[in-house]
Amino acid sequence: PRLGLTDYGDFKSLQLCPSTPNCISTAEESNNYTAFVPAWTYGTKKTKEQAMEELKATVLACDEGGFVATIVEERDDYLRAEFQGPIFGFVDDVEFYFSPKVPEVEYRSASRLGEKDGDANRKRIRALRKALQKQGGWESVGF
Repeated sequence: PRLGLTDYGDFKSLQLCPSTPNCISTAEESNNYTAFVPAWTYGTKKTKEQAMEELKATVLACDEGGFVATIVEERDDYLRAEFQGPIFGFVDDVEFYFSPKVPEVEYRSASRLGEKDGDANRKRIRALRKALQKQGGWESVGF
């Protein structure tokens, strides 16, 4: 799968989703609205580093759908985790990118195989967002 950031010169962004419905991303706003999800903000009362630590802990604690998370890549502005399914061991890739300009986090969650995911990616992102919101300061942008 194509993962990571694309550098467009003026800005960086996560990869777009494939045409299959088993992917959601903040990068899809003008490309594929059915795959679009709003970015998260972590507010102005915490640093990017604090927000990254909260996000990492939340990702590792997330067991939505019985999936088990492993962080496989981490930079100061980027985090990538793999979520392995409980039955057949399928792996989903979940990426997070911290904007350098505003306190926002873009993200992408996609299944590696198949076309349908039973909304596993949406459910996972929703569970992560709710867990982050309980920590204070986190919310969906525009909602």
